[in-house]
Amino acid sequence: MRVHILGICGTFMGGLAVMAKRLGHTVTGSDAGVYPPMSTQLEAEGIELMQGYSADNLRVKPDIVVIGNALSRGNEEVEAVLNLNLPYTSGAQWLAEHVLQHHWVLAVAGTHGKTTTSSMLAWILEDAGLKPGFLIGGVPLNFAISAKLGESDYFVIEADEYDTAFFDKRSKFVHYRPKTCILNNLEFDHADIFDDLGAIKRQFHHLVRTVPNNGLLISPSGDENLDEVLIQGCWSPVEKFAKQSSAKATWFADNLDAGEGEFDVYYQGDFMGRVCWSLSGQHNVSNALAAIAGAAHVGVKPATAIKALARFQNVKRRMEVRAVVNNITLYDDFAHHPTAIASTLAGLRGKVADQRIIAVLEPRSNTMKMGVHKETLLPSLEQADLAFVFMPDEMDWQMEMGNYPNIRLFKTIDDLVAAIVSVVQSNDHVLFMSNGSFSGIHQIIEDRLNS
Repeated sequence: MRVHILGICGTFMGGLAVMAKRLGHTVTGSDAGVYPPMSTQLEAEGIELMQGYSADNLRVKPDIVVIGNALSRGNEEVEAVLNLNLPYTSGAQWLAEHVLQHHWVLAVAGTHGKTTTSSMLAWILEDAGLKPGFLIGGVPLNFAISAKLGESDYFVIEADEYDTAFFDKRSKFVHYRPKTCILNNLEFDHADIFDDLGAIKRQFHHLVRTVPNNGLLISPSGDENLDEVLIQGCWSPVEKFAKQSSAKATWFADNLDAGEGEFDVYYQGDFMGRVCWSLSGQHNVSNALAAIAGAAHVGVKPATAIKALARFQNVKRRMEVRAVVNNITLYDDFAHHPTAIASTLAGLRGKVADQRIIAVLEPRSNTMKMGVHKETLLPSLEQADLAFVFMPDEMDWQMEMGNYPNIRLFKTIDDLVAAIVSVVQSNDHVLFMSNGSFSGIHQIIEDRLNS
C-alpha cells in the first residue's frame, strides 16, 4: 500500500510514518516545516519528504492519505484530497486499525507528563525483556527513536487529548482502546479546541468508557478533576498513586531526598525498593509511580521496574543538558504550562541548591498565546533567581508584571540573548523552556559563551 501523510514531521505523524514503513508500506509525506530531528529520522528510513502543501504532492497516487490534526479545510493539499475523492483517514484511526488491533495497549493520558511517563513505561517493559512497541510524542534517549513496532503483544502509546482531525473532533485517545490506562493528571489546556475544563473532562470520560472491566485505570490520589471524571462512570478496577505516604493510594513514594533523585516505592503499604536515578522533581516521582504500576499490570515485578528506572535516560527536551560551558549548564525543556514550569523549576532547585537558576521562557503554545494562563504564569517562575520571558509584539495579550522584580520581558531574540550573556556567570543553570525551537537560542547562547 502507498501511504501519504500530511503533517509528517510532527512527532506523532512522524512516528506513524516509521511504523508504516516497517510494516512494508511505501510511505511519502509533506509538511510545511521539514526540519530535524524528525526529518532526519524519516530520511534515515528512506521516506520521501515534500516541503510545503501542494496538490502536486499527490502525484505519488496514494492508496490512502493520512491527515494530521494540524491541517484544516482551505489547505491546498487537503482540498485536492477531497476534490480527487481519495481515501483518507486520521493518524489515530490509521494507527488503531493497522497497529493497535490485537495488542495489549498501555496508554498514558494527562495534561502533563505523558511523554516522560510513556517513555518510562516503554523502557521498563524493554528492560524486562518484553520488547514492546511504542509511539511517543518525543524521542526517548533509551531508544533514540520515537516509534517502534516491537516484537510482542504489548504496545505503549502516548494518549493525547488533542482533537483527531478536521473531520473528527474527538480526542485522539478515544481510538486507542487501552487495557492499561494511566491518567496522569487533568487541568485546563488546549484552549484553542476546548471551551472549558468540562469539555476536556468529557473527552477523558470517553477514554474511560473504552477500558474493559478486565483492564486497569491508574490515577493519582487527590486529583479532583480526574476523580470527577471517574465519578461519571467507571467500569474497570482503579489503582491510585501518590508522591507521599498515603493510606488511600495503592502505590506511593516516601523518603524523597532533595531534588527527588532518590525515593522509596510502596505497594499496598509494603516496601518495594528505592529508585535512584538522574531525574529530578516531584512530577517525575509521580510519573515513575504511574509507570511502575502500569508495568506491574502486565506482570513486571516492581523491583525489576525500579532497577530499570536507574538506567532511564529521559526524553530529548525534558531537562536535557544541552551543554556545559565555563561551568555554566544549559538545559532544554518542553515545559509550556504553568504547572509544568513550576514543577520543573522546583525539581532543578532541589538538585542545584543555592546555585543560581536563570529561567528563559517562550510562551508559545496556542493556549499561552491566547493569554489563558497569564494569571499563573509569573508565579510559576518564582523558583528562578532570574526569569526572562520572550513576549514579541504579536502576542495577543500583555503581561501584568506586579511584584516580580526578578522577571524581565523581551520583544526580540537579540535583546534576550544580550541580556542572558550579560548576567550569566560560573555555576549558573540556564533553563530554556519552550514547546518549539525558540529560534535556536540554545545554540546561540552556547556559541556566545564559547567565544
